[in-house]
Amino acid sequence: MNFRFATHADVPELAALNHALIRDEGHRNPMTVGQLAQRMADLLTNGYQAIVFEVDESTVGYALYRFDPDWVYLRQFYVRPECRRRGIGRAALQWLRANAWTDFRRVRVDVLVGNTVGIAFWRAAGFADYCLTLELERGG
Repeated sequence: MNFRFATHADVPELAALNHALIRDEGHRNPMTVGQLAQRMADLLTNGYQAIVFEVDESTVGYALYRFDPDWVYLRQFYVRPECRRRGIGRAALQWLRANAWTDFRRVRVDVLVGNTVGIAFWRAAGFADYCLTLELERGG
């Protein structure tokens, strides 16, 4: 497996993967792949970094993160469904901790409460519950 820092040339593929992530996790974000590409380009220009995971020169996933003063905020993490359950996600997290996040003890990730598969993955990777965000949507 190969890990590499993404460049702006990767934005179209990262946007397509982000679109798949949104659908996969049941997020209500309605953005198109084009809109996600613009957002990804903006994020990469404004403090976020992305790592692309590759197997046999094919992209199998990615991570998008930024450094906050006391932790790494892992905004997006995705492994293609057909590549899951092979240790790719766990290997990616190990690589990130050993190579990209060496100066940080704490990593934070948000997971939708309805994403039970994602929650199980993060817990199996050693993450523990820290907070629960609640919201009230205006009726109407």
